[in-house]
Amino acid sequence: MTLSPDAKRFHDVAGRLSLPSQAFIDGRFQAAHSGRTFETLNPATGNVIGLVAKAEAADVDLAVTAARRSFRDGSWSRCAPEHRKSVLLRLAQLVRDHAEELAVLESIDSGKTITDCLAEIGEHVPTFFQWYGELADKSFGKVAPTGEDALALILKEPVGVVGLVLPWNFPLLMAAWKLAPALACGCSTVVKPAEQTPLSALRLAELAMEAGLPAGVLNVVPGFGETAGQAIGRHRDIDVVSFTGSTEVGALFLRYASESNLKPVGLEMGGKSPLVVLDDAEIDDHLISNAVSAACWNGGQNCSANMRQIVHAKQKEAFLQKVVEGVTALKVGDPLDPETQMGAMVTHEHMERVASYVDKGRREGARVAYANDGKHGQGFFLNPTVFDGVTPDMAIAREEIFGPVLGVIEAADNAEALDIALDTPYGLHASVFTRDMDKAMHFARRLPCGTVSINCFSEGDVKTPFGGYKQSGSLARDNGVEAMDQYVQTKTVWFHLKPTG
Repeated sequence: MTLSPDAKRFHDVAGRLSLPSQAFIDGRFQAAHSGRTFETLNPATGNVIGLVAKAEAADVDLAVTAARRSFRDGSWSRCAPEHRKSVLLRLAQLVRDHAEELAVLESIDSGKTITDCLAEIGEHVPTFFQWYGELADKSFGKVAPTGEDALALILKEPVGVVGLVLPWNFPLLMAAWKLAPALACGCSTVVKPAEQTPLSALRLAELAMEAGLPAGVLNVVPGFGETAGQAIGRHRDIDVVSFTGSTEVGALFLRYASESNLKPVGLEMGGKSPLVVLDDAEIDDHLISNAVSAACWNGGQNCSANMRQIVHAKQKEAFLQKVVEGVTALKVGDPLDPETQMGAMVTHEHMERVASYVDKGRREGARVAYANDGKHGQGFFLNPTVFDGVTPDMAIAREEIFGPVLGVIEAADNAEALDIALDTPYGLHASVFTRDMDKAMHFARRLPCGTVSINCFSEGDVKTPFGGYKQSGSLARDNGVEAMDQYVQTKTVWFHLKPTG
């Protein structure tokens, strides 16, 4: 295979990487207590790129013990917020300094394109550590109104030891989404990266120590959900769990909490998000680019992906023609080539799962408007598919596919488009395209989901809370100042004052 100069450069970086392989507990790397390891694969080749410590309940115990000790000693939880700020700002800069290394590490571990990894890790990840670091010394409690015989203080205190359970589709970005506010609040953490993508979180822990984070404040336990994940969910000395992943696994964490110490569980889970094109929308390059990205960005492996594309009848033919052209133009292939727009599925099993939905869509009677059986090497590649004639009762319109499958559903009018968009147990995200602000706000108000994008496909940014309604999430939110609520307790301190006059 002949590589472009840019692709060759990133392949060369990959060849020089020193891959982390052990759990990170109490400030140092160490083997799993059992000595067991598991393989992590490069989705673009199917080859093993390393063996990683398989953390289980004993390792989670060690990590929680270290986290609890560090929380109680106050070196982080009770230090001046300006100190937490300075450490998080140093960590942000270290991520920037090592952005290329981290991006390549993430790409070979996840199958994500190097372009996306560089954007996420070079820009967004350090932004989260910087933004929450800056917020650490700007979070204030309150003084409640009382009579002169009392003083009432309302304090926000770090909740304690937090379990952070990460997904595989945005490994380092999701680590930053959760770690940055938790650390800014003064919590100690036990992080479980997804078993498919453990490497970047381990490297981040090393950089955090270099930035000055005390030992025990950040622990990373790579392992499987049914062992390490369950151990975090059931651990009686973990105060809060924040989880991003599937709705099915999120339900397990609620069960684990109910059967252990009733710890609060923040959930950001699956979706079946609609993209709605109303009767007055302009079918231009901007709309089509967003529609293609909404279904195919990150290979469709995105909880807020807009696979259900609900289009007004008078717009349908023009929309379908252009969206097929847009999907056809996507370059699928080597994730380390900057020209690649869609990389590999994360595992062979997941690739087969997504392909089974394509087969199911055909059997259900949806018309294939675009498909491509071309191959892209030995890895877990899957070309995008566009379906026309999708009806709201089909499995491909109701179940989360988590792959590059775009389905067009025709709506007779705007009212029917809203009815179809509402017909889902999920409520994470929606995109609405219209030139009429009144129509835009009508849909935004009536769609029960955490984020509604108008005339774009966007999840917002670090300043805007992200989470779901219904089976897409709990009341907890990532991002924005609202993310801090997951990691603090509210305490009232009531003083009785004696009159002195």
